Amino acid sequence: MRQKRYAIKEIFLTLQGEGYHSGQAAVFCRFSGCNLWSGLEKGRSTAACRFCDTDFVGTDGTFGGRYIAEDLANMLLNIWEGSGQPMVVFTGGEPLLQLDEPLIEACKRAGFFVAVETNGTQPLPDGLDWVCLSPKPRSTVVVDTVSEIKLVYPQPEPEVQPSLFSHFNALHFYLQPLDDENQSENQQQAMLYCLAHPQWRLSIQLQKILGVR
Repeated sequence: MRQKRYAIKEIFLTLQGEGYHSGQAAVFCRFSGCNLWSGLEKGRSTAACRFCDTDFVGTDGTFGGRYIAEDLANMLLNIWEGSGQPMVVFTGGEPLLQLDEPLIEACKRAGFFVAVETNGTQPLPDGLDWVCLSPKPRSTVVVDTVSEIKLVYPQPEPEVQPSLFSHFNALHFYLQPLDDENQSENQQQAMLYCLAHPQWRLSIQLQKILGVR
C-alpha cells in the first residue's frame, strides 16, 4: 500500500512568537495549502481570509518537500537542537487539511509534544497535545474544544468578534493586533479591549519584533 506523502512548505527551528507558548523553542512545520485563500495575490480580494501574510504555496521553502510520516518525524527531530522534550508546531496555511493520526503518532514515537495552529474549519485528529484556534472571517468553526483561542483584532466582520468566543471551551484567550498600516491604533484598541475584558490577554507577534521566523 502506497504511503501518504505530506506536502510541506518549510520547516525551521525558532521561538514561538504568539500565545501561551510565546518565547518557547519549537520546530515549526508549515504545510502547503489552505482552504480559505489560495495564497495567490490575485485571489486575495475575494478570499474568505484576506489579511494573511504567510507564504504557504508550494514546497520550495527550507526543508520543503513531500514526506512520508516517519521521514518527516525524523527530519523534525534532526532539526530540533534543544534538550528536554522537543516541541513541533504544525501550521500553514491550514495544517488540518493534511495533518492526521499517523503523522501525529510518528511524532509521538520520536518524543515530540505536538501542537497545531488551525482556523478550526476541519475536524481535529486524535493525539494532539495542544490546539491553537485562530478563527477567520467568512468561515465556520467546527471544533468545540481547544487549548487556546487567538483572534486577530480589530476586524469588522461580525463572525470573528471576541464576544462570540468568550464562552468557548478553551483554556486561554488571546487578542493579536491586526498587522496593517494602522498597527499602532490596532494595538491600542486590542489593549483597551483586554483591559475591559480581562478574560482576554494581549498577544504580540514577538517574531516580528525580534526579526526571527
